[in-house]
Amino acid sequence: MNTEDVLAEFRGAGALREGHFILASGRHSAMFLQKNLVFQYADRTERLCKALAAKIEARFGKPDVIVSPAVGAIIPGYETARWLGVPSMFVEREDGGFKLRRAFRIEPGAKVVILEDVITTGGSFREAVAPIEAAGGVILGCACIVDRSGGKADVGWPLVALATLDVPSWHADALPPELAALPAEEPGSKRLRA
Repeated sequence: MNTEDVLAEFRGAGALREGHFILASGRHSAMFLQKNLVFQYADRTERLCKALAAKIEARFGKPDVIVSPAVGAIIPGYETARWLGVPSMFVEREDGGFKLRRAFRIEPGAKVVILEDVITTGGSFREAVAPIEAAGGVILGCACIVDRSGGKADVGWPLVALATLDVPSWHADALPPELAALPAEEPGSKRLRA
């Protein structure tokens, strides 16, 4: 599966949106990938995650567990783990940082791939590292359905992306006039309170 195949899944689900969006990173963009419109369809999610599982195994070997940042990456994390035949866990925000909760336990020395849905800066990846390492997990690398940074996101580990796009994003104080003229939407879940 290549970038065009991935975008076809997003377009087919009505998940490729244009306008003015505030991303989970806090940056602003004229394009938003509303991945949950894709993940509501089991067949689309299966195709994407089966392909991502194959790329993960080709790059890192078979991990012991997939860990995803909540909320947006829970579904693709589960489905990718299913194709790899390994457990799926997630970290979620508590007191401003990611934690392993809900009795999830990573065995010391377990090989972990952190799986995200869509990345812009890699911030959620980097935040997810602390609770995994604190539990004794060994991070093999990171994986995502879409890397919208064009390969520029610094996740701190090797990254496997099913699709790579170069979608510009800006800080709030550096918006192009045509984007600043549009009302901003904040469709993500990062700033939701637990």
